[in-house]
Amino acid sequence: MTSNENQPARAVSERRSVQPSRRNFLAAGLAGLSAALVRPAPAAGKESAEASPAAGRGFPLVDFHVHLDNSTIDKVLEVSRKRGVKLGIVEHAGTKENKYPVVLSNDEELGRYLAMLEGKPVYRGVQAEWTDWSGCFSPAAAARLDYVLMDAMTFPGKDGQRVKLWESDVESRVEMADRQAFMERFVDFHVELIEKQPIDVFGNLSWLPKPLADEYEKHWTPARIRRVVEAAVEHRVALEISSSLKLPKLGFLKIAKQAGARFSFGSNGRYPNMGQLDYCLEAARKLGLTRRDMFTPAPDGRKAVQRKRLAGGTPSASGR
Repeated sequence: MTSNENQPARAVSERRSVQPSRRNFLAAGLAGLSAALVRPAPAAGKESAEASPAAGRGFPLVDFHVHLDNSTIDKVLEVSRKRGVKLGIVEHAGTKENKYPVVLSNDEELGRYLAMLEGKPVYRGVQAEWTDWSGCFSPAAAARLDYVLMDAMTFPGKDGQRVKLWESDVESRVEMADRQAFMERFVDFHVELIEKQPIDVFGNLSWLPKPLADEYEKHWTPARIRRVVEAAVEHRVALEISSSLKLPKLGFLKIAKQAGARFSFGSNGRYPNMGQLDYCLEAARKLGLTRRDMFTPAPDGRKAVQRKRLAGGTPSASGR
């Protein structure tokens, strides 16, 4: 995220920087591509709300990274129908130390969230926060989710406490004077989350903190990319192509495609910016993605929260 594209849009209560947010959707210049690839939206209803296939690719259009912040599910569904894109709703999940408008922190809160989405033509997910998130929920409650998304943007600081890497004081809280040493730790952290956390999708992939963002190719070397991609393939974690961040860049995605990774599309959109998938569609065209390359939530019994021990985040004996 160089300047505009690389600044995340977490909750307003967590942001003090005036940098543009990761809610920003794509420039109007790409709008024609989306219009060419998306068929008219079907009539409302649980079955008919399945997204239209991307023309010539044969896979449904789904935005798996949508937040309801300060909106309602009914308003968001109007956008879904208008754009012909099915939505995956994710609410932040973890301990209350994570300051967002809503943070699901126990089975009761998760249950209310799932009930609110019950019967709606959406996928129901959470965006996991920090490495202790899964201890907030029982295995049975978590298994009701369609999928879990997580990113590496909350990182261990010098004192071991969680640090939001987009915050303006990040260099005083996270050691990154040696940029290459930081990148090694950052890549290690990606791999650790993929290996140990019961997640289905790795979001905001390849995003860099502002002090490093202007030198993307220098920091995301092929060797580092392969480490992350190989872990994702091994642990069946899909890699998000982010339309708001315009990441990962094509070189990263080509390595992932060659390694056999699966991909998901995500806008990180808040109302009315969800379903804007222009960058994702452009990347899919350049990579030649087909249905078999795309993420689909696993059926009951095969979800990541069921394949891995929920609280510990380590594979179970039957999880591989």
